[in-house]
Amino acid sequence: MNFSGTELREVYRKLRTIRSFEEKLQELVSAGKIGGFMHLYAGEEAVAVGVCAHLGREDLLGSTHRGHGHCIAKGVDVKAMMAELFGRSTGTNRGKGGSMHIADVDTGMLGANGIVGGGIPLVTGAALTAQVKGTDNVAVGFFGDGATNQGQFHESLTMASNWKLPVVYVCENNGFGEFTPTEFVVPVKDIVERAGSYGMRSVIADGMDFFDVYEKAGEAIDLARRGEGPTLVECKTYRFYGHYVGDQTPYRNKEEAEDWIQNRDPLDLFETRVSEAGILAPDDFRTVDGEVATYLAEVVEAAEAAPEPEIGELLTDVYVNYQGGSPDGA
Repeated sequence: MNFSGTELREVYRKLRTIRSFEEKLQELVSAGKIGGFMHLYAGEEAVAVGVCAHLGREDLLGSTHRGHGHCIAKGVDVKAMMAELFGRSTGTNRGKGGSMHIADVDTGMLGANGIVGGGIPLVTGAALTAQVKGTDNVAVGFFGDGATNQGQFHESLTMASNWKLPVVYVCENNGFGEFTPTEFVVPVKDIVERAGSYGMRSVIADGMDFFDVYEKAGEAIDLARRGEGPTLVECKTYRFYGHYVGDQTPYRNKEEAEDWIQNRDPLDLFETRVSEAGILAPDDFRTVDGEVATYLAEVVEAAEAAPEPEIGELLTDVYVNYQGGSPDGA
């Protein structure tokens, strides 16, 4: 295990921060303190943290409607994220974007995206920019299994493979596209089988195991950074909550869900492996748990106290493609 105790403690802090952030949102939304749809990332933390551990601030990332974990793993300010979810002016998008539009270009986060597969062409374009400019930056696109049936997935992977773009496509296959089991709508057992038609490298990672994701995503990112083209990485994972807060998951097999949650929790797996290696002790993990809990309490308090956007800001940062003429078409 080529990590120091300090490095592993910080990895766990990221994992725990994502989990606790999502658990707190579950409470806040259920209590009516935050409105709108909320798609929680709990259960998939090892994917975001394992991939983003290889990325610098100049590397670019495209996310999904379930993007809080990606944002935290990439380094977006958690206080600004919570303020955005509360609709406050101190938020990442000044309180006007909400959960599915959190973005922070300064940290390389191109944004969460309410359009299924919408981030895929964005990171493909970002990778083309890096190639044309001659930088060693890499773009990474996260998306779910359902997005692989969208046209932009196929178009983007074709282009990226043809031009050997420095991009890594990360499919978070959690077994369901909203409420529909993946096997109902995808005719292949593994999503990575689709990479072969584009002449693209592919690999499957255990999305509940930080170390497996870290190793396989790291190899893909290194190849992209060296100019050797893209890779499709499929991470087999599972979301612990429903599609959105309030979804009671009647479509899931209860025993299967309990097995994933009780026996495949990525935080538990990480702690067990690191503890058995003798690098960190259980007390080290509980200390981090306490620190994260204290921090998130401060984050929520700051968000609740922050001001809402001024009415004069209503149209600031809002853009339209206006072609001329009057509203009645004249």
